[in-house]
Amino acid sequence: MVEFRALQVANEQQSAYGLRYDDFARYRKHCANRTHRLRSSLKMTHGSKGKEFRKLPSLTEMDLEKVKEGHLQLLLLESERAWAYAQELTSLSLLPTNSAHSASLLHHATGRFRRAINWATQLLSLSQRLYTSHKLTAESLLECTAYLFLLNGRFLLSPPREDFESALPQLCITRMILDILALHAGNSRDQALAVLWSDQVGPMVRWCAHQMGREKAYDVDSIVREVSEQNVRNLVDNWDEVVETFKKEVEHQGLGSNVNKLGKLDESKLMWEGEPVPVRSPELVDVLLRVQNAEAKMTSSGGGKDGKATKGGQGGKRAVAAYDSVLAALSDAEEVARKLSESEAQKASSSSIPTFLKSSGGGGQVRDMHFVHTYIVYQLLSKRIQRDLLLVDALVGEANAAGAAGLKANKASISTAADPRLYPAIVKLLDSILQSLSQLRTLSIVDDNPDLSAAVDARIGFSKAKRCVTLARCYIVIPEDKKYAEALTLLQHATIHLREARLVLETLGSLDDGASTNDGVDEIGFYPLPREDLDILDQTINKEGSEYKRTWLEKGGAVIGEQDEGKGKKHKKPVFFNIALNYVDVDMALMEKLRERAGMAPKDSAHAASTATSILGQGSSKAIVAAPKASVPALGPRAKAAVMEGGMSRSGTPEPRELDGGKTAGATSRLGSLLGGWWGNS
Repeated sequence: MVEFRALQVANEQQSAYGLRYDDFARYRKHCANRTHRLRSSLKMTHGSKGKEFRKLPSLTEMDLEKVKEGHLQLLLLESERAWAYAQELTSLSLLPTNSAHSASLLHHATGRFRRAINWATQLLSLSQRLYTSHKLTAESLLECTAYLFLLNGRFLLSPPREDFESALPQLCITRMILDILALHAGNSRDQALAVLWSDQVGPMVRWCAHQMGREKAYDVDSIVREVSEQNVRNLVDNWDEVVETFKKEVEHQGLGSNVNKLGKLDESKLMWEGEPVPVRSPELVDVLLRVQNAEAKMTSSGGGKDGKATKGGQGGKRAVAAYDSVLAALSDAEEVARKLSESEAQKASSSSIPTFLKSSGGGGQVRDMHFVHTYIVYQLLSKRIQRDLLLVDALVGEANAAGAAGLKANKASISTAADPRLYPAIVKLLDSILQSLSQLRTLSIVDDNPDLSAAVDARIGFSKAKRCVTLARCYIVIPEDKKYAEALTLLQHATIHLREARLVLETLGSLDDGASTNDGVDEIGFYPLPREDLDILDQTINKEGSEYKRTWLEKGGAVIGEQDEGKGKKHKKPVFFNIALNYVDVDMALMEKLRERAGMAPKDSAHAASTATSILGQGSSKAIVAAPKASVPALGPRAKAAVMEGGMSRSGTPEPRELDGGKTAGATSRLGSLLGGWWGNS
């Protein structure tokens, strides 16, 4: 049995050697080199050897027992070589620089096109002989038949013939054969291969119907069904018998076997908004199969079930490791889809190649390839976000375990007992999550869905809030350098981001029962955001904000080591006293009452007045005015500070002395107003 797939071989050669970008010259040279190598390997070279000329042997008349797959490939590549040369000459004839001899170029192209059809006819003839001898499958015969009819249709449409009435039956029969191959394909790759060739035939059928003035020329399927049924039995030998044999072969192979199941894509996983994702390239099928196999392994190993970090983060680490193969497969799929999308866009925008020469399926195929590429990018970013979230859960699990142990041993806060390297690592992961979410938001399939885009915006706000909280802990976790002001500022930003996320989710109506109720939001399953997470983060912000404020007020930014008198470090005065004692008016009578309620002995008024007088300094121009209600003199700000501090000694700021001479005193007072009260002291 000879195994030969004409459409598969032609597609692989065209995609790899130039026709992805409609480079017919490169593809023609490749076919020439390939045919020379095949002739050498099959020992079918021809030409002069000494004085004897060896004629090229006929492949259609050779013994069937000696026919190999290489002989069929040789005929196919000879046909592809002649067809590529015809396309190259036709495209050259349409250039303005070749307008003088465009007729000769078209005449030459017609000759090469006829040569291609001749080689394809020999291929079909040899395939029919092999099929009759039961050495070739019906599927291979159908592919060779479709290839010949496609060449005939292209030849009849090329200038200067443009015989639409004769080309339409050829193209409709080709389309019907490809539809049968796609319908009964044993795996997803064969189905995508048939659909890929069918997409090339559809625009030509529509163009013929439009030029012939047929009604509903846009309905390609009905035109194919009508025209092919009228002409297929006249143009194809033993059509009914070949189709029945092909169906029996498919049933005999067994569509439910394990081999076919491994080659079948799970279409339920390739859905977007209830519609299947169009996969029309065999290359995409291969990479998507690897993606689904990696996801199946991840699910079977337990990596994709819940993704929760267990004690010590070990479960999270195993789940993170399971994502590596999936992300690698998705990266390969994204690269293949991007190249296919770029090539289709380039072919569609090329103005130097006429419409009937383009091998793409038109604007619809370009849109499909762009959509598939965007969908794969969405899946890649979603898996990356899910992996980063699992990493965060694993690190937080380790931090909670270490913090609980440190809390029991040292009775310190969790942030103090945690590793200083922990929170910067979490910040980097949150930065990666934000970057992936930002890229996700710019995708066209996300931007076109208002609910989905709003849900992504909510996740961005929530992630920013978590990042601010974690970054605030980075300023507190180092004992030698605590920065409470920066931490409190970050917590304020976190409150703003959290409020924005809550408002967006309330607008979507996804916070009613703690789960998503909108169809668009359901697609954010890789990043669930229930009400409990928002409430927990809000409570964390409030709790840590109060803790930071209380610690900052009590210690004034001093670290714990600075409060240890055994180390001989100086006490750092809180910032509060530097501000309040200079700007707050204190009622001394009220202070005396507070001292009495506290059980402290009241101070003598005369002692307070003498203390204030000594603080103000000698030679001061200010006088102490007695209070009207209590016999306690009204003190200045510096005296108030001295009285409130009690036993703490604080020297007052000296006042400028009054100089002799009005001129000098005036200049001094003006400078003193600019430079401060210390100006002019001796």
